[in-house]
Amino acid sequence: MKKEIKFPYDGISPATISADRLVGIIEPNKVSINKRSIGDIVRESIRHPIGLTSLNDSLQGAEKILILIDDYTRTTPIDVILPIIIDELEKYGIVKENIKVMVASGTHRIMTKEEKILKYGKKITDRFDVLDHLWFEDSKLVNLGSTNQGTEIWINKILTKFNYIIGIGHIVPHRVSGFSGGAKIVQPGVCGNITTGQTHWLSALYDGEEIMGKIDNPIRHEINTVGLKTGLKFIINTVQDGRGIVYKCFCGEPVKAFEEGCKAAKEVFGVSISEQADIVISDSYPADVNLWQAAKGIYSADLALKKGGSLILVTPCPEGVSDEHPEIVDIGYQSYEEIKRKVDDGMIKDLTLAAHLVHVGRVIRDKGKGILVSPGIDKETTEKLGFYWAQNVQDALELAFSMQNSNASVIVSRNGGEIMPVVGK
Repeated sequence: MKKEIKFPYDGISPATISADRLVGIIEPNKVSINKRSIGDIVRESIRHPIGLTSLNDSLQGAEKILILIDDYTRTTPIDVILPIIIDELEKYGIVKENIKVMVASGTHRIMTKEEKILKYGKKITDRFDVLDHLWFEDSKLVNLGSTNQGTEIWINKILTKFNYIIGIGHIVPHRVSGFSGGAKIVQPGVCGNITTGQTHWLSALYDGEEIMGKIDNPIRHEINTVGLKTGLKFIINTVQDGRGIVYKCFCGEPVKAFEEGCKAAKEVFGVSISEQADIVISDSYPADVNLWQAAKGIYSADLALKKGGSLILVTPCPEGVSDEHPEIVDIGYQSYEEIKRKVDDGMIKDLTLAAHLVHVGRVIRDKGKGILVSPGIDKETTEKLGFYWAQNVQDALELAFSMQNSNASVIVSRNGGEIMPVVGK
């Protein structure tokens, strides 16, 4: 008997697989969604913050407020949340002129005007000048010293003009920091590449299973330290289900509210598997824009892949590999030892880039083989990166079976950009 496997992308055909080889199709857990509107869920959470008596009490002495918001690479319903928190601030006497909004884009490209309208809503873009974080301009940054662990704190100068910072984002499992959300809206959201590079390079010391889904880890400790030192006082973080519908909202003190949110994210994305498989087919949804983002599908699939196995990444990547980091294609994905040697020799100076190369290389070079199916990336580029190329998923599956054997086990991972397989959960 054959099983048809479909993918959430136009232009990528389904594949068929023998049912006796398919040991699992994993996707986010179904959770009970509150029937109240997103707005009501967010308001309730704001008015009962975690780790704080109230938003109003927390605002005492605050004069100028900066709201940091995530960008086009995230699914947070900012268009709903932002007007609500602004209304709350104005209710407590903060006038519009003392409220600014900035996109915490990290090292991603700057959003277009049209993307901002789509993501944040015309009501916000008409009323506020939504500021951009120009991480690549040193003149826009200022140094606030270093953490106890030696991470240099370079942040956008604009943050120093405000005495109360609010961060809006969402929480899912994350390869670099354990989970997204919380103080990640500051680091890497509005930091310079030195800070981002140092925290990301720290994460390269660890295998994915040592970091992903761990609430307390060395990288998150650095991220929290940077966020609090720069003035992050309040967060609004949503946890959404696999369809993008808000499951819960967590507001309040940046560390305590974040940690509670991580527990809810595990309820949605922590998916049980009985054992790892020889072959894992993973999409990258919703991280589909370019390979820099789509690599999240590799990081999650890593947790379901046996040593020596074959991983098939299925992703559209309409913007190719990464316009911000074109060196990826020239260097290719390699082992930690190879990349570290290039870093030590000065051949790679961007530690954020180096960490990305290691994270992918650990899976498709050290652990197993990677096969890429992507309309946005051609065969030559695919092979330069270190992947095997396949025109469609069916061809990729046949290639994977030839690498393994005809009796190889297969797991299909949906929502690969967010899901977190857990063996024996």
